[in-house]
Amino acid sequence: MKKYECPCGYVYDHAEGDHENGVAPGTAFEDLPKDWVCPLCGAEQENFEEV
Repeated sequence: MKKYECPCGYVYDHAEGDHENGVAPGTAFEDLPKDWVCPLCGAEQENFEEV
């Protein structure tokens, strides 16, 4: 699966998810809750780029 990077440098990796914000490992970026934002800077999902 793909990884997505925020302009601040945070990389969302589906294999890890985002445990601190309730996103289980294995959750694809496309399946993140609509209100999920970067845990480091608060950027919205449309600011992330595929890496």
